[in-house]
Amino acid sequence: MPNPALPHRPTNWTGVLFGFLLAVLAAFQQFKLPPMLPDLLAAYDYPITVAGGFMSIYAVIGLVVSLGLGTLLARLGTLPILMAAFATAIAGNILALTIPENVWAMLGSRALEGLAFAVFAIAGPVYSTRNAGPHHLSLAIAMSAIWIPIGQITANLLVPVAEATIGWRLLWLATAGATLLMAAWVVVIRVNRGRAMLDLRTQPDAVALPLSGEERWALALAALIFTLWSAQYFAYMTWLPQFLVQQHGLDQNLATLGYSVPVVILIVVGLFTSRVIRRGAAVGPLLVGSLILQAGVWWALPVTTGLEMGVVSLLVYGIGIGITPVCLFALPSTILGSTRTGPKAFAAIMTGRNLGVLIGPVLLPQVLLLTGVWSASGPVFGAITTLDLIGAVFLTIGLARMGRRGPT
Repeated sequence: MPNPALPHRPTNWTGVLFGFLLAVLAAFQQFKLPPMLPDLLAAYDYPITVAGGFMSIYAVIGLVVSLGLGTLLARLGTLPILMAAFATAIAGNILALTIPENVWAMLGSRALEGLAFAVFAIAGPVYSTRNAGPHHLSLAIAMSAIWIPIGQITANLLVPVAEATIGWRLLWLATAGATLLMAAWVVVIRVNRGRAMLDLRTQPDAVALPLSGEERWALALAALIFTLWSAQYFAYMTWLPQFLVQQHGLDQNLATLGYSVPVVILIVVGLFTSRVIRRGAAVGPLLVGSLILQAGVWWALPVTTGLEMGVVSLLVYGIGIGITPVCLFALPSTILGSTRTGPKAFAAIMTGRNLGVLIGPVLLPQVLLLTGVWSASGPVFGAITTLDLIGAVFLTIGLARMGRRGPT
């Protein structure tokens, strides 16, 4: 909830929207792959383990650069780093379009995109929350939490067009075009100075207080929770289209539709969750409840491989993943307060996220290769999500002791 003790600061909607769309671009470029992965595997016969690395390479790059990147954004300013990220994103797309038949070139192109993603995924949420006034902070946090599904849905909407025209290349061309538009918007904002706060070296109303031991502990645990959640979430979302094609015999368009169901639910539930948090609901219990739902879906996977129960599973999972990211992105502001939350805090939890992205998409195909059945992944990721649930319980207890219920 907004802290009435803070001075009123009007919301700069240009900055909020820019940060949100920058993050959406990051998610779009990462998640353009899963719905087109069956086509790419059929066309180029990539090894399945390396294909899982097309998603996990983002995490490798993120782990290498995220923490240092948070420091650079805070100390050096944004414009040079942001423009370099736009350039690497476009270069990655060009490389993939040029020699897609070379699996290592495709992996390299995803690595270049991953470098840009690391910048966008940290700067975008910070822009949104930094430019939001106290009364709109919960909305900015919700926008920071739903940028991944919005990017996913945007990519999914282009799949039928791609299938009817030039195939997977359409999504890679769209990414390059969107990146150019965002770079142009930066130039416009810089020309019209004062329209948005894009320099992350400054932080109005900042309270320069060192982190206490409890705050450091809470941030570290939040990053670990993000790691475990991301591992199961990105495993699920990376391989769901292939599962629907292989297990249920759906065509590409129907598989994309099924893949979109939990994502749409995520967006709706995420926005509702932000309203609940703004009205005073504690972040910790919401996080615990959402992880109970997701753990249940994984543990039940061996008995939900049929179509009817599979639909129910998608719906329940969508509700769970709608709540979790709002809570996770609210944790820095819950633990530190919005005026003390900057690139370093977001870089810490994004490092946890990147570690999960590294693990999940490559772990699931290993389980599949060892067992030969999709349902075997249920107990593996059920255990991971249950461990995450235990961490969330400990964090909830810690937040209660610190007197922190929600973002302030």
